[in-house]
Amino acid sequence: MDNVSLPAVFWLIVGITLCVMEVILPTAFMEVVLGVSAILVSFVSLFVPSFGIQVAIWMILSLVLLVLVRRFLPKASAFKMDDSREAQTLTSIPIGDAGRVLYEGGSWRARCGDETLAIAADEKVYVVARKGNTLVVVPQATAWPLES
Repeated sequence: MDNVSLPAVFWLIVGITLCVMEVILPTAFMEVVLGVSAILVSFVSLFVPSFGIQVAIWMILSLVLLVLVRRFLPKASAFKMDDSREAQTLTSIPIGDAGRVLYEGGSWRARCGDETLAIAADEKVYVVARKGNTLVVVPQATAWPLES
């Protein structure tokens, strides 16, 4: 290999590595954009010998691609509680602590909306809110005002 192709191989390895990292650590296409930019710079490096200019091209190309990709990605929608507000506890939910519930076919971390109540396992509950990845639930027996 001669010195002219070494930067091209470097940029190609960097680009492929970044694209593979996106598969392992999903970050909303950030690594893919950087990886594709590096792969494109590997071709540019055959004509532009200065490594400093190659880095500048990579940074500018990454920024442009990132703006373009962000424009076409769907916007994250806010969480909406559907009509399926009923869930089932998988584990008990102790007073002031969290447990697990089955909600819409998935296991979710859950806390009781009333900090003075404990909820047994295999009990029907209503989901009243969501705080991050934790659902706020109340036992079906105490949720009678929610049903209208």
